[in-house]
Amino acid sequence: MKYVLLIYLEETALSDTERAQCYADSAQLAQQLHSKGQYLATAPLHPVATATSVRMREGKSLVTDGPFAETREQLGGFFLIDARNLDDAIAIATQIPAAKVGTVEIRPVIEVAGLPAQS
Repeated sequence: MKYVLLIYLEETALSDTERAQCYADSAQLAQQLHSKGQYLATAPLHPVATATSVRMREGKSLVTDGPFAETREQLGGFFLIDARNLDDAIAIATQIPAAKVGTVEIRPVIEVAGLPAQS
């Protein structure tokens, strides 16, 4: 089953050096998951100041600067994995370096017929 592991943390929680190390450690985890056939994708996200939100209401678009929700912790990145079950996904989430200073939300992915397959 596919899961997305959403990584939330305060954008100022890590120094530049700590952030670089977090990215390096995350890349190493991605390599480990790839070797087990569980890796699908991962990426850090730019700061929320670069976000744009789009809403469609009554056929009209409303485009605003900034994130969808104002929260203490921001969505900082994600892993998309293939895990046997929730327990396996939890075990992987505990290895994500940012979990030490933030939160990893685990969400099962709905696989919809007709969408292109992951490669």
